[in-house]
Amino acid sequence: MMNKHKIHLTIISGMSGAGKTVAMQSMEDQGYFCVDNLPPVLIPKIIELFERSETATKKLAIVLDLRGKEFFKTALDTIHELELEDRFVIQFLFLETTDSVLVQRYKQTRRKHPLSEKGMLLEGIQKERVLLQEIKGKTKQIIDTSHLTPKQLKENIYQRFTKADENKLTLNIVSFGFKYGLPIDADLVFDVRFLDNPFYIRTLRPQTGLDRPVFDYVLRQDKTAVFLRKLEEMLEYLFPLYKLEGKDQVIIAVGCSGGKHRSVTIVEHLYKTYQVSYNAWVTHRDIEKNKDMYQID
Repeated sequence: MMNKHKIHLTIISGMSGAGKTVAMQSMEDQGYFCVDNLPPVLIPKIIELFERSETATKKLAIVLDLRGKEFFKTALDTIHELELEDRFVIQFLFLETTDSVLVQRYKQTRRKHPLSEKGMLLEGIQKERVLLQEIKGKTKQIIDTSHLTPKQLKENIYQRFTKADENKLTLNIVSFGFKYGLPIDADLVFDVRFLDNPFYIRTLRPQTGLDRPVFDYVLRQDKTAVFLRKLEEMLEYLFPLYKLEGKDQVIIAVGCSGGKHRSVTIVEHLYKTYQVSYNAWVTHRDIEKNKDMYQID
């Protein structure tokens, strides 16, 4: 249950172009009062207003980025001072994206990167990564938005910040295709390409691990049963240790070639296994990609 006497402050940061505006909208939908690019000198003033307000839920989200370049270090110092005070519950949300995706997004919008001098876009991106290292190091909630739509990002944030039971560890279980790249925010990554691939069975190819024929085909393999037994034994050992270390969520990524059959099946099985004992959420990152190549001629 949320402590009504404390202000729950979320600091949203990350790469320019990674989706901080979408993140702020998602936090607003969850009842947070959101402030974008607030000058550091005003942060204590905003907090003072919150403390005086009569609202039962005191949830504040502040977007902190490098648009205010000269104020960024001051803002970090201010946040550090707040962390030392017991009247706050502070968490950080950091949005990450690959260089190639950021370049593509900037070219599509024709915007200039805030640190891009003389129009050198990639140089500005790399400079920003260095400057954001300190705040990223504080962050347990890191989301890679490279392959996420705005809707998927909103859902991801909702899953992370809306918890049925605050004492339970949250599991974000993600299926993905290795051909589309690793989820860089994963805590644990498992490769299930050693399992027999339904792609090579004509009737199963257009289906996914969400369909019963594919699900049954993958799970009835003897090596699947052995793998799941060993995997679940390891996870049950790790989860309490993560909780003891202070993590409130663990991102488990399971990959196969295309992210449609084997990985989806294993993720669905893990979700069914852990949905009662933990706050479990599922994301099938690549299940909708390149649908045409999976159709039967």
